[in-house]
Amino acid sequence: MEEYEIVIGLEVHVELLTKSKMFCSCSTEFGLPPNKNICPICTGMPGVLPVINKKAIELAIKTGIVFNSNISKFCRFARKNYFYPDLPKNYQISQYEEPLATGGFLEIDGRKIHFKRIHIEEDAGKLLHSEKGDFSYVDFNRSGIPLLEMVTEPDIRSPEEAEKFLEKLKKILEYLEISDCNMEEGSLRCDANISVRKKGENLLGVKTEVKNMNSFKSVRKALLYESKRQIEILKRGERILQETRLWNEKLQITEPMRTKEEAHDYRYFPEPDLVPLEIDENWILEIKNQIGELPDE
Repeated sequence: MEEYEIVIGLEVHVELLTKSKMFCSCSTEFGLPPNKNICPICTGMPGVLPVINKKAIELAIKTGIVFNSNISKFCRFARKNYFYPDLPKNYQISQYEEPLATGGFLEIDGRKIHFKRIHIEEDAGKLLHSEKGDFSYVDFNRSGIPLLEMVTEPDIRSPEEAEKFLEKLKKILEYLEISDCNMEEGSLRCDANISVRKKGENLLGVKTEVKNMNSFKSVRKALLYESKRQIEILKRGERILQETRLWNEKLQITEPMRTKEEAHDYRYFPEPDLVPLEIDENWILEIKNQIGELPDE
């Protein structure tokens, strides 16, 4: 292990603390009966049009300010196309080439973990699998809830550092009432991209994406297992596959899920039903002035 360096980047999805969904007036209240908080917009019925939730944009701007990101004065929504039972429109409204914020950092033990981008998107629904395994239920209550995706650069160098990063991020987002960050309710979810390389090398190794980590402890354990697995493969002189792997909490291992998608697989294109957002500098300053001291200050 000593001759290898672990390289980790995180993709953190945070449900924003709004009373209504991202593009419709449905409630975001958790725990209601299945398919209670739905309407033609968040279930993708033909002929409906989305309307942007201003509060979600405000919370996203606040997040960018707190982490020293560059807030875009002009940003655009995009359609991310893929087919899955919990995605009623067969596309997700997200951001791609023109996100709301870029750059920024969060400091952990004197090291800066940089953000690549912070963007807004809508959440998907939720699949509930039957015990028999031959069918699934779909609950669209979560469909359309405002999400903030926070993507870091591959700056994290250990599973322990990844856990510390998430703990500090959660503390700040809760304190500023941007999100309740309840992992049990799915308000904060994290995927990780991990690769290994020999110490001193500059090129990144082949990465795998690890999903299904339902606690910070699971993140640490999953990344520790995956780093050891990759190192053992390289020591045998074999190649690492670029793929998505799921953390199996019961067996304490990662298991292959599918080959890793690239951006072109999602066929991104500008969202035709939403005009681009032009963010006024005075609004940014107004939001900035509302932010007090952070927990560690």
